[in-house]
Amino acid sequence: MTFNSFFSILIKVMNHKLILRIVLPILFLLLACNIYSQRILGAVSAGMNLSQVDGDEKYGFKKVGLNIGPSVIIPFGKNRKWSVTMELLFSQLGSRQKEQYSNDTIADTTTSEYYDGYKLKLTYVQIPVMVHFKDKNIIAGGVGLSYGQLVGAQEWEDYNDSRGLFKVETTTLRSPYTLSDLKVVADIRLRLYQRLWFNFRYSYSILKIRTRDFVNPIYHDVETRQQYNNVITLRLTYIFNEQISKKTGEQEK
Repeated sequence: MTFNSFFSILIKVMNHKLILRIVLPILFLLLACNIYSQRILGAVSAGMNLSQVDGDEKYGFKKVGLNIGPSVIIPFGKNRKWSVTMELLFSQLGSRQKEQYSNDTIADTTTSEYYDGYKLKLTYVQIPVMVHFKDKNIIAGGVGLSYGQLVGAQEWEDYNDSRGLFKVETTTLRSPYTLSDLKVVADIRLRLYQRLWFNFRYSYSILKIRTRDFVNPIYHDVETRQQYNNVITLRLTYIFNEQISKKTGEQEK
């Protein structure tokens, strides 16, 4: 992705009223919490998504994409073991199936598979909000919800016939994928060294992102499937202003 394309996506996000309606109230709430002497922590995360789309007739977390963005963390409770985290992420999701035949001269009549090859690229701006609990300043686990706004969609298909891989021109931001994606999130962070954490995250769409009819190439029966994002995320997270003890290298209480 070039700098110009990233900048154009950023402009689209800033012009989207729904995202602003979500972000601004949450930011106001986070700032209000600071009145009660809860110091806000700033962080940045970078890593990759391993994703698939359930219901697209292909399987496996084979689509690799970026997951990057800043976050704010507000500790609360006894010994500040609890925290509320909000992030603003650039996230690439989708689906992928490698082409099995380099030369599609004839259809493969020995299989009922719908695709020979398939690629789907969905680009989201996501706003996860989670509650975490930290144990012994080493590991933290959390759950929450993530709202995603679709800002890019591209799809390529290679059917089980002689046409080969081609781009689906009807796949745009207007259709057939929904512009909004709401996911449930489970999150684990493990401290690697001082302010640097390893982050494992699993998320799954609560609402469908698309409805599609599939026609079996052999039996010609039609199956209607609801599609959902299914994502594993692996990242590194650095917390800028976390107070670390010089003696132990752990967070100060």
